Amino acid sequence: MLTLASFLIVTLILWNTNQFFRKFKNEERLKMEVLAKAYENYNNPDLDIDVSLEDKIIQSNKSIPMIITYKNGDIHRWANLGVQNSSKFTSLPVDDRVYLGRQLNIMKEENEPLIVNFQLDNTNITQKIYYRDSDLLNKLQFYPLGLLLILLLFGTIIYLALKANKIAEQNRLWAGMAKETAHQIGTPLSSLLGWVELLRLENTNEEIVSEIEKDVSRLNIIAERFSKIGSVPKLTKHDIVNETKTAFDYIQSRSFKQINFHFITNNNNPIYVNLNLQLYSWVIENLVKNAIDAMQGKGELTISVVQENSKAIVTVTDTGKGITKRLYKKIFEPGYTTKRRGWGLGLSLTKRIIEDYHNGRIYVKKSEIGKGTSFAIDLKTID
Repeated sequence: MLTLASFLIVTLILWNTNQFFRKFKNEERLKMEVLAKAYENYNNPDLDIDVSLEDKIIQSNKSIPMIITYKNGDIHRWANLGVQNSSKFTSLPVDDRVYLGRQLNIMKEENEPLIVNFQLDNTNITQKIYYRDSDLLNKLQFYPLGLLLILLLFGTIIYLALKANKIAEQNRLWAGMAKETAHQIGTPLSSLLGWVELLRLENTNEEIVSEIEKDVSRLNIIAERFSKIGSVPKLTKHDIVNETKTAFDYIQSRSFKQINFHFITNNNNPIYVNLNLQLYSWVIENLVKNAIDAMQGKGELTISVVQENSKAIVTVTDTGKGITKRLYKKIFEPGYTTKRRGWGLGLSLTKRIIEDYHNGRIYVKKSEIGKGTSFAIDLKTID
């Protein structure tokens, strides 16, 4: 309804502007007809006639460009064209003559000439007055275009504002759902920890109990991650090599045996950065799981952590199907996914965690179709 009303208003304004333009153009035509009649009377050979009014009418034209030609088309006089009219046309510089010739062609296309007949030395003289629209009228032609551009600008601003508001509402919804999920998971987690202790008291195989305890601890970390969505996480100093390796080892122990995992670092010393451990490990898991999906459970997966100047660079490389260059940025948009059952949130969350919370950068470093993809994370190091 609002769109229809806006369309009707714009249509009404454009129609009104067009009518005003036509009226203004007709008034200029009438003005030139009066001027033509005054010019005709001014050249009347009767010396007893007072032509002061005609002269005043001719001199009053300060806005409408005009050229007066002889019957054969030669230029006789001109006005309001920026060229002095104190000399004959043939004595003007070449540039001025060319300019007046072009203006005459424009005038011939815009308006029908006005015919002026008078006698000079008992000879009938016929001249033509050509003119074009005034600068004001020409500017008025662009008014509808300017109006449309302004309306388009306002429409774009309104659209972006509504879109931003919708995204903000979605973010609040997701944050609320995440916090509620974390809250709901908390109760069974506490119960599971109790059952783990009971299993130990029952002398259950310690290896089995230890693995169950690890998974329960993992669920607790996941709950903490969800509870942090929508709030600013606390960052503390950590060795990114060690934290990356910890997340890497956990996923490797629970992944397909047909995937060969490799962890590389060129620095035997710790590389310290400000991290939120729960969120950072989530980033590594998302990138590794995406890599595993891209390889369909079979291939080479390599994570490298290196330091270059004041940056720590983490690279996750797979030998999967690859990504076309036009999708390098699109894959980080919320909702975009190539998976049949995916929600398209993994990489968008990863980007938000790295860039919004850790003031870093995540990007596709390199990708080739059929050969694989490398994702890179840049984070600033600290002493």
